[in-house]
Amino acid sequence: MIRIITFLSTFLVFAFGSAYADPKKVGFIYIGPPGDHGWTYMHDVGRKYMESQLGDSITTTYLENIPENADAVRAIRKLADSGHDLIFTTSFNYMDQTHEVAKDFPDIKFEHATGYIQADNVATYSARFYEGRMIEGHIAGHMTETNTIGYIASFPIPEVVRGINAFYLAASKVNPDIKMKIIWVFTWYDPGKEADAANTLINQGADIIVQHTDTYAPCQAAQKAGVYAFGQASNQEEFCPDAHLTSIEDIWGPYYAERAKAVVDGTWSSGDTWDGMDKGMVVMSPYNTKLMPASLIQEAVNMEVGIKDGTIHPFTGPIYNQAGELVVPEGEVAPDGMLLGMNFYVQGIDGEVPQ
Repeated sequence: MIRIITFLSTFLVFAFGSAYADPKKVGFIYIGPPGDHGWTYMHDVGRKYMESQLGDSITTTYLENIPENADAVRAIRKLADSGHDLIFTTSFNYMDQTHEVAKDFPDIKFEHATGYIQADNVATYSARFYEGRMIEGHIAGHMTETNTIGYIASFPIPEVVRGINAFYLAASKVNPDIKMKIIWVFTWYDPGKEADAANTLINQGADIIVQHTDTYAPCQAAQKAGVYAFGQASNQEEFCPDAHLTSIEDIWGPYYAERAKAVVDGTWSSGDTWDGMDKGMVVMSPYNTKLMPASLIQEAVNMEVGIKDGTIHPFTGPIYNQAGELVVPEGEVAPDGMLLGMNFYVQGIDGEVPQ
């Protein structure tokens, strides 16, 4: 009898092993709360999408409001120590902390959002948000009446600087008189500080507010002041319908599902992913038909099409830096290496990138 039971158990594992396998544990480290309706919210939407696609083959965990310091090391290590098979760390300044933990857990797979350093068990991924910034800049150049744009920036990392430059290049192309005032708030998530920055910019004459921070506080401040705004990371129109022109939406779900399935299947490998509108990782929210003329909406849609098919690139030369040096020749496009390391403003933007 014991031999029969042993034989049956072996047969079942051989024939139906995948069905009886323990689910893979997938963890997430969040910089803010899922309720921010911005960056973290969209990562959490992606996590839920991943769950819906992979079903019982995975379980997920997330830790929220994790600062980008030694606390991140402890949080990542907590997930690693508790048997997680795949860990996503979803903010740029988790890079060093992710690698510090990853080297101690070579059998665990790590994925770092917006980073640029890979290892055998650490992959990186990001989206080409600057494509959406180009469209926003085009809209702002047409919509502004004061010719002053207020831009709330988080940290002086290439992703943020890239967005500022893409926005300004597009805006100034349709409106050479445009000026952009930038406030660096040195935070991703701080509704009070973001709102204060928006109000300061509005008091300085900005009639359109742009943000690279994670809450809808700037958009609400814009609505209260009677000016326009672009949301961030998700469609924020419900929070400021009389100000919201559009948003850049970050679509992480398909990527998360693909990478988690690779862990389940045993096919995961390290690499770098940097997708944009053509792959659906960057999407524009519906354009506000109550605020924008139909002709401008059509121009924005046409730009989306051009970006997707490669006939439009936000960084097409000639492009000069603030010193007047030609950095992208006429007719050429900036190479990815330049974009990934971008630490300078283009000609026409006042101020300096903080060091």
